[in-house]
Amino acid sequence: MTKDSNKSQIIFYSGLIVLLVFIDQLTKGLIVKSFNLYDIKYLIPGFLSLFYTRNTGSAFSFLADKSWGIYVLTAISFVLSILLYIILLRAIKLKDKITSFAFALFIAGAVGNLIDRAFYKSVVDFIRFDFGSYTFPIFNVADICAVCATGLLIGIMLFGKGKIDVLIESFDKKKDKEKEPEVADGV
Repeated sequence: MTKDSNKSQIIFYSGLIVLLVFIDQLTKGLIVKSFNLYDIKYLIPGFLSLFYTRNTGSAFSFLADKSWGIYVLTAISFVLSILLYIILLRAIKLKDKITSFAFALFIAGAVGNLIDRAFYKSVVDFIRFDFGSYTFPIFNVADICAVCATGLLIGIMLFGKGKIDVLIESFDKKKDKEKEPEVADGV
């Protein structure tokens, strides 16, 4: 892949991340402006509704009961976003579009919720599904991005003919180049 092609792919996936984060923040902003906390609007009664809540934890309210949890999750999201972007750049260099797309989704999800944690000390959640008496954990657009990315990566690992292995090995090749060549003993 040429440098210009790499640049255009980087611009494309970076733009996709920005677009998805924008959509996430826009939808959260609309909910915050239009709803009071814990207000509900039924879209499909008994199945789908908009329910404004805030989560101080992560998925399934993990660490929500810890006062320090939001700070730990913010730091993890920040570091994870940077690491994922480095992996995305490598996937782009390897011309692996589906893996690049998956990591772009992951980054958008991490950054969307990172923004909430950094500025509001909680994450705005609002999409609610009910299945009879069971209510699925309430989520947002960033969560959708992260879940779709997870599904894609699982699919890539199962059916991608070693794509993830190639991606991981591409990081090791740098280390291999730095090593001195071994001199074989005479046989």
